[in-house]
Amino acid sequence: MTACAYISKNGKGFDGQMSIDHDGTIDGLTKLAEVIHAGGAKGIVQLYHGGRLAVPRLTPNGETVSASAVPPLGDRGFYSIDQAPRALTTEEVYGIITDFGEATRRAIEAGFDGVELHGATGYLLQQFVSPHSNLRTDEFEDRHLFALKLIEEVKQVVQKHATKPFLIGYRFSPEEPETPGITMKETFALMDDLIQADIDYLHIATTNAWAKSRRGIVSDKSRTELIAEYVDGRVPVIGVGNVHTPDDAARVLEKGKTEFVALGRAIVVDPHWVEKANADQEDTIIHHLTENDQQNAVIPTPLWKLILEVQGWFPVKETEESLN
Repeated sequence: MTACAYISKNGKGFDGQMSIDHDGTIDGLTKLAEVIHAGGAKGIVQLYHGGRLAVPRLTPNGETVSASAVPPLGDRGFYSIDQAPRALTTEEVYGIITDFGEATRRAIEAGFDGVELHGATGYLLQQFVSPHSNLRTDEFEDRHLFALKLIEEVKQVVQKHATKPFLIGYRFSPEEPETPGITMKETFALMDDLIQADIDYLHIATTNAWAKSRRGIVSDKSRTELIAEYVDGRVPVIGVGNVHTPDDAARVLEKGKTEFVALGRAIVVDPHWVEKANADQEDTIIHHLTENDQQNAVIPTPLWKLILEVQGWFPVKETEESLN
């Protein structure tokens, strides 16, 4: 699964972000798909619009947009964004839906095997689902409608352009810290609608697979367990969060009862994690980056600087050379 790719010029969320907003990106996307396939994997492009968390200096006219003109609370992305977004018109919402469809077409033409709609981490799709950021009075006051319209559009594009099976996934954050904000109970309702829309899989977004629900549901079980139990096999679920070892991954699959487990930070630290796990070489898996690893891990400079600034995201071990 790729990093998130922005589908509209006013949705860019960080420096150096992968784009899929025009046909000129298809050649590069094709090369990426070929490399993924050469390694024996399937490739899925994560489609994204930052909405009110897009970075003003990276968007046309320094403007951000959202479901409503409600500024974000706190630092919810790579940068702290405190300006109020402009509320999208109904026509503009449909334009963004078309942009997601066009991005899907490009992913198909590039040879990918699916797309994932990024409806998590406070980005635009979540901004429509959230009672904090969606104060609309048009048809999109139905907080699930934007996501359902996106799925409908993407499915039509797949039917028209795909010549092989093509996945459509949806990533979501189960809860929000804001009040009012998304609760676990509301997430259950969203999952029902997404499954009814014939989504291929659901991908939980959480930094800790074992974190418990904040509100909406009273339970000693983790969000991962609650979600997997509620979905009850209707579609595959991907669990994620604080998975560093094969044992961590096995626990998500077995105790969390998800069909898949996703790795993010662990793969950045050791790109050969999966091969080592498959070969029963867990003791050779690297768990700490050193400051000399940027070139070996092929980490772009903006991301590397972020890693060094926010070491809680990635375990970074200082080398003797760096200390001198």
